[in-house]
Amino acid sequence: MSEQSDPPQGRQERTELPIERGFPIELVNDIGEKEGRAKQWYRPIYTMHKWWARRLGCVFRAVSLYSLLDNESEVQVSDPSQENEKLDSFSSSAETIHSLVESVSLDDPVDLWELYPKDVNVEGKRVLDPFMGGGTSLVEASRFGAEVVGNDLNPVAWFITKKELEAGQANVEKLEQEFGKIQDRVASKITQYYETTCPNGGHRADVMYYLWAKELDCTSCGEMVPLFNDFRVGKGRYDNKDKYHVYCPECESVILVDDWREECTCDCGYTFVPEEGTVSDGKYSCRSCGQRYGIIDRIGERGGFDKRLYAIEYYCPTCDNEGRDKEEIKSYKPATDDDRELYQAAKTEWENSEDLTRYVPDGQIPVGIKTDSSAFDGGIGGGFNVLKKGYEKWEDMFNSRQLLCLSSLLKEIDQVEDKSAREYLLLAFTESLNYNSMMIGYNAGRNHSVNMFNTNSFDPPHKPAEGNVWGTEYGIGTFQSTWKMIIRGCEYGRSPTERYMKYPKEDGKPEFITDPSLSEPDTVETGEFKTSIGRDFTLHCGDMRDLETEELFDAVITDPPYYDNVIYSELSNYFYVWQRLILQDEYGEFESELTNSESSIVANPAEGKGAEEFESEIKQGFANIKRLLKDDGVLSFTYHHSDSESWGELLEALCDVGFEVTATYPISADQVKFGNNVIGKAVSFDILVVARPTEETTAMSWDSLRREIYRTARRTRRRLEEDRNLSQGDIGVMEMGDCFREYSKHHGKVQRDGEIMSAKDVVQEIYGIIQDASDIGVEDVYVDLLDTDNPSYDDVNKLCRGTNATPEELKEMRLYNQDDGFELGTWDNEKRQAYIQERVNGDDGEHLSNLDKLQFLRYRYEKGQSVQNYVEKWDVNDDLRELAGRLADVTGDETYTRVLGDRDITSY
Repeated sequence: MSEQSDPPQGRQERTELPIERGFPIELVNDIGEKEGRAKQWYRPIYTMHKWWARRLGCVFRAVSLYSLLDNESEVQVSDPSQENEKLDSFSSSAETIHSLVESVSLDDPVDLWELYPKDVNVEGKRVLDPFMGGGTSLVEASRFGAEVVGNDLNPVAWFITKKELEAGQANVEKLEQEFGKIQDRVASKITQYYETTCPNGGHRADVMYYLWAKELDCTSCGEMVPLFNDFRVGKGRYDNKDKYHVYCPECESVILVDDWREECTCDCGYTFVPEEGTVSDGKYSCRSCGQRYGIIDRIGERGGFDKRLYAIEYYCPTCDNEGRDKEEIKSYKPATDDDRELYQAAKTEWENSEDLTRYVPDGQIPVGIKTDSSAFDGGIGGGFNVLKKGYEKWEDMFNSRQLLCLSSLLKEIDQVEDKSAREYLLLAFTESLNYNSMMIGYNAGRNHSVNMFNTNSFDPPHKPAEGNVWGTEYGIGTFQSTWKMIIRGCEYGRSPTERYMKYPKEDGKPEFITDPSLSEPDTVETGEFKTSIGRDFTLHCGDMRDLETEELFDAVITDPPYYDNVIYSELSNYFYVWQRLILQDEYGEFESELTNSESSIVANPAEGKGAEEFESEIKQGFANIKRLLKDDGVLSFTYHHSDSESWGELLEALCDVGFEVTATYPISADQVKFGNNVIGKAVSFDILVVARPTEETTAMSWDSLRREIYRTARRTRRRLEEDRNLSQGDIGVMEMGDCFREYSKHHGKVQRDGEIMSAKDVVQEIYGIIQDASDIGVEDVYVDLLDTDNPSYDDVNKLCRGTNATPEELKEMRLYNQDDGFELGTWDNEKRQAYIQERVNGDDGEHLSNLDKLQFLRYRYEKGQSVQNYVEKWDVNDDLRELAGRLADVTGDETYTRVLGDRDITSY
């Protein structure tokens, strides 16, 4: 963004940072795509404990690199060595660093990326994250040697981030010793309740999962009705991987069938369809009398539900040692009376263990938007009502065996004298709660349990899966497996590494920064960095609007709350009430019975907060950020963007408190997480926003500003289309950034017809200007999809950004469908042709698009039917011919062009 107007009189002269001039979106997303699927290997420190909506580490590392480096800073760079793999030799002289900083531009931002996989220390930088959440921004900034200060209202976030930043100084050997002591004292006590008789002999096998089903007595006949969505138990493995284990509701056995969607016959002679369970549309169906009745209604009438243990997934070490077939070593079996008696023994012990009750939270689950959304006006969608499903207290989320085992484990953790070890053991314990409660379901198609917050809500399943609390050879979320993640995280904290994409050399540039589109790159891991994580940090727990520090900050790097995406305060209570049992006497942050939801900056009807309150409070937050920033400091933050109104609110808040937006960039690396997991809120895409403090704006008429914005948008698009490998939507986001930058200089002083325009009004106009400048519509997006290898719904979202097209519009036109996996609506697609035929027959082609016409002609030609009469009737014009040529180019099918002009072809 080097092309900009001179600053108005009174505007502070300051150095333009690399992040304001360009950002390597393609390279960040290339790494992010891989990191998002393997976080435990890329950055294991972030898998030590659950936190919601975490940004990927590569995103914040890149933001830190491009935000912290400037020509005034003293920078030291070392090259982490690695056996059999070394980065290119690099000079860390000031002249070299300054050259890389200065080289960054909108059309060529990658030279500075040369420092991404190196151990870089920037002297004297102070970084703040006032909404630190899981601490990703602070961890990444600390790796550059910066002093980091974090704040969050939530004590769970505070504790998680504290342990992440302490990981770099943790004594791993001491931690392992303390874990060994815990294992000696309590492991056998827990695992004795997770054993079963092996079906291959009389010996004992380890239980991976106990599979339960809730059941209710029928209001009509009184028979107990187990609540099965379907009767699947688990997918077959090894030689049986195309089959399914299913539960027979007649004899209660587990059998192997070829197709769980088709009718099958059990060995007992009973015939049934496993897909057809006893639950649908929120109602149960009684197998005895056929009665259908509302499940929540019945739970409310009888004051709860019963549970039936129906199957077990086991692993047998004895069979493994004997070299038996894999199908016998790890598989499924029906629950027996012995298994139920073992549970009763655990239940009896729990009921007689009064000394353990202090290690289980006894409080009530609070009424909130995530626990009973029907209790409030203005709900956020999703139908959250765990309080109406038989859960009143936190302990109701666990069965007696779990309460016995978890409390026994927590008691031993509480007695560990070493503070660091005790806290890391507690962190592993509460992370294991993400997989160890009766709120956990079982994914039969993937043969493992589903984590507690898979849907960012309290969503109790009809068929809970009780995991092995301590753990065995297999199974996820056990205490011993979460402890291994703690150790990996601490080892990474002491000696972090970096992974980068290695591309073929081109044009003399270092091999890891060339164009990602040239070839499939290799992923390379560096050697260990000397700079450990968290050398200089301070954390606060409280309302960021009250945050005060003695020194100002060079940068604020954060991920602020976005309207009502995730109500962290309510969800985190699940972890908080357990952590508080150990931490309340140690830290004032854990004095309250529950987390503070009242002060959260989020739209939450349970607190009487809507859009107006959110706008007001986020503005207060930005005002305090500006107060804490140096005059030449920078604010870089990610934002979950959905529409022009949201952008208008954001721009209004920023500019009102004295910021100007200087750049925006699309960040799509973790889009899937938000698109799939946030109930009731389909976030379109994520954006990185860069802003700087400003003291003065100048007046300008809307007509003059509109012309300047139009020129800015055109200039930005032209540069990016010439020099960057970006989608049209990504270019549109950066166009917006340049346009917002232009508007920011005149905020509050833009007049139209004698009245001052609001930022919301201007944003709406900017959207229109960008769309007019790009003129990208449905047909353009569809052609780009045809030209995309293995297109997916994510590609639809990406290509629609910043255009006149929407995913919904393409779907309505049957240009893609997701009925049986993602497929494009090509000319030979049945659903697409049905859509076109309906319009041809209905209005004789009056409302057909050019794409409709060409696909219709292509289909008729393939069927040997006449096309000439349609060609003549539709009056072929230049637009139609141009589209035909584009379709022929991307598909290699010249028939698109021939049907419009070759009489020999069109005269069938």
